[in-house]
Amino acid sequence: MGKNIYKPIKCEVIENIKESPTINTIVLKPEEEFSFLAGQFASLSVPGVGEAPFTPSSSPFDKEKLEFTVMRVGRVTEKIHQLKKGDIVGVRGPYGKPYPLEKFKGKEVLLVGGGVGLAPIRALFLALVETYKDYKRIVFCCGARTPQDYIYKDKLFNEWQQLCEKIPLSFRITVDKKDENWKYMEGVVTVTLDNLDMDVKNSVCAVCGPPIMMKFTTLKLLEIGFLPENIYLSMERKMYCGVGHCRHCMIGDLFVCKDGPVFTYEELKDKPEIWV
Repeated sequence: MGKNIYKPIKCEVIENIKESPTINTIVLKPEEEFSFLAGQFASLSVPGVGEAPFTPSSSPFDKEKLEFTVMRVGRVTEKIHQLKKGDIVGVRGPYGKPYPLEKFKGKEVLLVGGGVGLAPIRALFLALVETYKDYKRIVFCCGARTPQDYIYKDKLFNEWQQLCEKIPLSFRITVDKKDENWKYMEGVVTVTLDNLDMDVKNSVCAVCGPPIMMKFTTLKLLEIGFLPENIYLSMERKMYCGVGHCRHCMIGDLFVCKDGPVFTYEELKDKPEIWV
């Protein structure tokens, strides 16, 4: 008998980390192994409250724990933010298509994330770091409104940047509005793409963030020479049931939950509703 796609796996809350004023990362220990690939998503359920779809933000190579980074926007996410160590939740999935890392091999890989969009990009980043010898170089561009709005602060400004000494990795970090202690770039995330020292003809790019950020990042990437088939967009904000029944996630004739959530811009460029 095949796997029951509706049955969640029980998970114990290990930690609930406050990342920013509106974003928390929930660290879970699954009752049984939960495997996923970077870019896939799952449904996280709180007993007696409801469920919502999220892309895991932890490494696909970490089989001991599972992490979801969640923005507080409604009833379910509010309850997720209130979870305490020892609470039990459910996770079902994974669903959707992942990033095709086999197509990234031998190329320079550019990651562009903004706000809570850093969550699915984080899972991809950790997968790339684990297999870094397959790629020529990894460039991680990220943005937030203010320094306080950055998620993964400890890792981004310390642990991850220390990796640059060991592997071909670099960061380009910005905020819309800096404070007196900010030592990186200032401006919306597209400023990180100015004077980009990459061979764009032999590069791929993964983008995730708010719709307006993804739109203007994509336009900038096209302007500097990226091909539509080499720009990967995570449309996870449109996910809902996960199995193609509710039709809430459709973009034209495509189901985000089954045909995505990772798409190339080539697949979506003729569908104007992608930025809505």
